[in-house]
Amino acid sequence: MNFSKPIFISLSPNIEKDDLLLVLKIIFQPWIWKKVKEIEKLEKEFRNFLGVKYTISFNSGRSALLAILNSLGIEKESEVLLQAFTCNAAVNPIIWSNLKPVFVDIDERTLNIDPEDLKRKITPKSRVVMVQHTFGLPAKIDEILEICQKYNLILIEDCAHSLGAKYQGKLCGTFGRASFFSFGRDKIISSVYGGMVATNDSILGEKIREFQKKCPLPSYLWIKQQLLHPILTEIIIKPLYSVFGVGKWLLIFFQKINILSKAIGKEEKRGKLPSNFPQKMPNALAILALNQLKKLERFNEHRKKIAKIYDQKLRDLNFQLPLEQEERIYMRYSLILKNLETEKILKEFAKRKIFLDDGWRKTAIVPPDTDQESMQYIFGSCPKAEKIAKNILNLPTHINISKKEALKIISFLKLLLNHLCHNFHDR
Repeated sequence: MNFSKPIFISLSPNIEKDDLLLVLKIIFQPWIWKKVKEIEKLEKEFRNFLGVKYTISFNSGRSALLAILNSLGIEKESEVLLQAFTCNAAVNPIIWSNLKPVFVDIDERTLNIDPEDLKRKITPKSRVVMVQHTFGLPAKIDEILEICQKYNLILIEDCAHSLGAKYQGKLCGTFGRASFFSFGRDKIISSVYGGMVATNDSILGEKIREFQKKCPLPSYLWIKQQLLHPILTEIIIKPLYSVFGVGKWLLIFFQKINILSKAIGKEEKRGKLPSNFPQKMPNALAILALNQLKKLERFNEHRKKIAKIYDQKLRDLNFQLPLEQEERIYMRYSLILKNLETEKILKEFAKRKIFLDDGWRKTAIVPPDTDQESMQYIFGSCPKAEKIAKNILNLPTHINISKKEALKIISFLKLLLNHLCHNFHDR
């Protein structure tokens, strides 16, 4: 049997030895799980990093977005324009706020919102535009701001993928009326769950702070689930993942018996609001987020180095590489495989203990088992997003991917594509 180390694109990819030691220490100190000291410190550090007036923490990015939408004071059934090829976590808070999501197609080259389609989708009921800087590549902010000013629309930035990315020298998250960030288990920095709002608007900032004060703290059980995630993932699940699938089944089992939480619950995939949103960020997770925030620059530099390796070695192959941009970051390195759907490729990689299925594929609203109708998405309304979802293959760039592992992925990808292309031409 081959006992080589498995490679993962997700499943808490940012965890390092110091993070694991820290969470092992915290889990035996439940009296500090709900205090506020480290929460206030995290908000201050984040505020200083972005250079904004207000930063307000929550237990997730969707709680943060809920806070923004509920504090804007816009009328019910107003339209929020956002791109297709996005996560249901970006759509649900719109629905939960009694607003209407209107999906805009993407630019196939950037995987971000297409300004031309955005203009086409604006109606008299449109009030908000939400831009997602997909996988760390900033959206066309100048054009979008111009559209927002022309039609008197509020700009919100979804920065779940883009902490540390810049557009024309200015950090993403500082252009809109407000922005929100996620510290989910596979984001730029990770505290398993966690989110933050940023704004320079004093009136909005105070309203969001009032919204936060009214939110409850998560239960001790919920906090414990999050703290156990890096421990069980690193010590048990990952090492056993490719040993007859034991690790994968253990993950499912731990989630089933509520020892671990899911990144996205079954209710959310059907547009329902779970009981744990919106809530405050607990002190225990703020400690983990602070530790990761200290490492942000190193994390993003590493991502750029891994992306450079992919750029150099994959340039001659027949697929679209991500746009190179000096100020971008790479939460993922996205390949668009022309005329090839990714299902078979992912299965072949998994046989080699390389697990690349991160759920960002197949459908316009991800993950693929999301009920598209519950998200109010109309099939065919964003054809480019639907096409990209079928042909995208994301490669890992996180801190635990070494140059050697990146080269291993490249080598097998070339071999596999060559085999698939021969089979395609032989038919």
